[in-house]
Amino acid sequence: MDLKHLPLLAAPLALAACQQPAYDPRGVDHDETLLSVSATGESEVRPDEAFFQVGVENFGPTGKAASDANAKDIAKVVAALKEAGVPEKDIQTRTVGIQRIQYGDRKGQYQANNIVAVTVRQIDKAGDAVTAATEAGANVFSGPDLRISDSERAANTAYGEAFKAAKARAQAYADAADMKIARVLTIRDGGGAQGNRYIPGAPPPPPPVAPVVRTQAMPEEQAGGVIQPGQTTSRVSVQVDFALVPK
Repeated sequence: MDLKHLPLLAAPLALAACQQPAYDPRGVDHDETLLSVSATGESEVRPDEAFFQVGVENFGPTGKAASDANAKDIAKVVAALKEAGVPEKDIQTRTVGIQRIQYGDRKGQYQANNIVAVTVRQIDKAGDAVTAATEAGANVFSGPDLRISDSERAANTAYGEAFKAAKARAQAYADAADMKIARVLTIRDGGGAQGNRYIPGAPPPPPPVAPVVRTQAMPEEQAGGVIQPGQTTSRVSVQVDFALVPK
């Protein structure tokens, strides 16, 4: 091998290496500036579903007596819910229990309970469903939890607003730096919440709060009432990386 030709071969290779910019894992070219922006977006939607739990609690001298009375009473409650327009598929058993009481005025008696979860898909009829259940003998109640049936649509609207906010903020930075937005590099979903319900990507939710449950017969004037749907806010966040270039 003729060693005197080696410098001539190395020179073009060194020149080519200088002309190629190092790879940037963030996706930014050598003439671009990376700008990372975080923003939030919101959308307000009227809830169209109501979810609540309702049931009966009975006492008896024996387990069978308490259980039989409980089964009879919950059947009346379920029948009343169906009569109020709640289909069978939207009535689901949540709790069935029986226990011997070891303290208090009822010591030695047995306590039986049966609680069902009810979904009312026409929120304007939720008050009628609650009234029907309580008038049929329900003495345990918690809720309602007002929900949006198409939660994905509400969240997507909020994500759209979040991206618009991120782009507007990036434009403000670019203007201040006498630059312009060249392209979007990455968009990262930060998650969020819809009312008290968390959207995937958000931080873990706090421990659930135990529902308020009535364990005695409710006066007739408190057995129902008008449910006001109001508005449920979906709030989400995004992080967007932009590439800026000189104007």
